Amino acid sequence: MDISKEVAALNPELVVLRRDFHQHPELGFEEFRTADRVTDYLKSCGLEPRRVAKTGVVSVIEGQEHGQVLLLRADMDALPIQEENDLSFRSVNPNKMHACGHDGHTAMLLVAAKILSQHRDQLRGKVVLVFQPNEENAGALPMIQDGLLENYPADACFGLHLWPSIPTGKMGITAGPVMAGMFQFVLQITGKGGHTGYPHQTVDPVLCAANIIQSLQMIQTREISVFEPTIIMIGRISGGTAGNIVPDSVTMEGTARYLHEDANNAGQNIQERIERLVVGICRAHRTDYSLTVESSSLAVVNDNKLVEIVRSAALQTVGDEKNIVRNVSTAGEDFSEFSSRIPGVFYFLGCGDGSEGTSFPHHHPRFNIDEAALKIGVEMHVRTALAYLHKGDDL
Repeated sequence: MDISKEVAALNPELVVLRRDFHQHPELGFEEFRTADRVTDYLKSCGLEPRRVAKTGVVSVIEGQEHGQVLLLRADMDALPIQEENDLSFRSVNPNKMHACGHDGHTAMLLVAAKILSQHRDQLRGKVVLVFQPNEENAGALPMIQDGLLENYPADACFGLHLWPSIPTGKMGITAGPVMAGMFQFVLQITGKGGHTGYPHQTVDPVLCAANIIQSLQMIQTREISVFEPTIIMIGRISGGTAGNIVPDSVTMEGTARYLHEDANNAGQNIQERIERLVVGICRAHRTDYSLTVESSSLAVVNDNKLVEIVRSAALQTVGDEKNIVRNVSTAGEDFSEFSSRIPGVFYFLGCGDGSEGTSFPHHHPRFNIDEAALKIGVEMHVRTALAYLHKGDDL
C-alpha cells in the first residue's frame, strides 16, 4: 500500500470537497446539507453512516481481523462571520463562513475514510469516523449524551486542526496539555440606581464591576503558578441607559481558560476563586450578584504513549524531525470531551504558505488555508490509523 501515492491520486477530489463545504457553510446543529454530503460520500465508500445528535454523522470501518478501536474525529460547523475573501468558492450564505478550517477537516477525514475502506483487509480492528456538529459551541457532549461512545466504544481517539501560524509541511505535536480548558460565565451586579448628581443616595454597580474586573487579574497572577497558565478575561459589559443615570445593575460576560494537567479539577478551582473574590467585593460595595457558568470544556491533554505513534506517522509523512514542532493554544476545543474519556491525541496541521492569503488567524473574515496541507492531513489520518491498530494492543 503506497499511502502517499493513493492520497495524491485523490487530491483533486479532496480539494473539490473542501471548496464545496467552504462555499456552503452552516452553523452548529444546522449542518443539514453538510451532513447529507458526508452521508452520501461515506455510502459511496461502502460504509453505513448514521446520524447522532441531530446533524452528527458516525460510521465504522471494520477490519478483517479483531483488534483495537480507534475514533477519528472531524468537526463540520462554520461561524457567524461575513466572508471577505475574493474566492471563486467564497461563502454563498450571508453572515456564515468557514473561518476555522472545519471545511478542510471534514474533507480530509472523508478522503481518508475512502482509502481506509479500500484496505479493510489491512486493518486489525475498527476505525470509528465521527463528523461532529457545533464544535464552536460544544457539540461533542451532545453526541456522547446521544450514546456515541456507548454504541461505538473506542480505545483511543485522534483529531487534528488546520493551523495557519504553522507553515505547510510542518506539524505541531506535543504531549500533555495542548488546548485550554475553558468556561464562559455571566456575572450580574445589582445595586440601587439613581442620579449621578447624588451618588451617595445610590448603590453603584458600575464602580463595583470596575473593581471586580481589575481584581480578577489577581487570581491569574498572584494565586496560580505561572507554570499552570490561566487567563481570566471580561469581553462584554452592559448596563445603564444614560451617562447621568446610575443603573440598577451591570452585566459582565467573560471567559476563563487554563492549560493544566489536572484538567478535571482546574476549572472548578478557578470558578471557586472567582466567586470568592466576587463575594468579597460585592459585600464591600453593598451590592448583590448572580454568577452563572454558561458553558465549559476541559483542557485537551494528549496521552504520552499515543503521541509517539502520531510522531512516528508524522515522520513518515513530512520526512524530517525539524518539521515537527511544539505547539499549544489557549483556545478551547471540545475534542476534550472525547480525550477526557478515552486516551487521545490532538495535533496541529500547518497550513500557512507565507503569503497574505493564509496569514489571517482563525475566526477572521479573511481566514483561508494553503490547500496543499489537505493531502498531508489525509495521509496523517491513514498512517495514524494503521499504526495504532497494529500497535494498540501493546499500549
